[in-house]
Amino acid sequence: MTVLKMYTDGACSNNQGDVNFGGWGSILEFGEHTKELYGGEANTTNNRMELTAVIEGFRALKRDGLEIQVFSDSSYVMNCFRDKWYVNWQKNGWKNSKKQPVENRELWEELLALVAHHKVSFYRVKGHVSVEKSTDAALRKLYDKFVEWNGESFTYDDFLYVTDRNNRADELANLGIDQVRE
Repeated sequence: MTVLKMYTDGACSNNQGDVNFGGWGSILEFGEHTKELYGGEANTTNNRMELTAVIEGFRALKRDGLEIQVFSDSSYVMNCFRDKWYVNWQKNGWKNSKKQPVENRELWEELLALVAHHKVSFYRVKGHVSVEKSTDAALRKLYDKFVEWNGESFTYDDFLYVTDRNNRADELANLGIDQVRE
């Protein structure tokens, strides 16, 4: 079975300001086929854009029952799925561990519904790593962290490729920001 790989990123310019611009990017790879998606919105947050990148990737799928690997530099998204935060959120009436309403609940509910139709694995990536400008020693150290987060099934070349795709997803998110600014 061919595994669909999804690389996502969200971005927000002036994240803490009264007026800001957010963007998201998602890359889908299925066999020899690649699809790039991006968009944005005004007056949002980085976390909303990170979630939107994953949601839009899933929305673009044409069928259910796929095996999917999601790669993201968002701790917010990765920790939710890997540590199963959503289980307690649902059990506690969508309250977090501090007994406060879960932020971005509507996005989480949509994403959980989309993920339920597939077999999905989530992998964390270190964001904003310049492969071209980093020393081999620095990249090897980042690779070790990548393996610590995601397991030993990834080679160094896999790590470099995933990092490259994450950087491209970031570029797409910035295109989304530019689109909203216009």
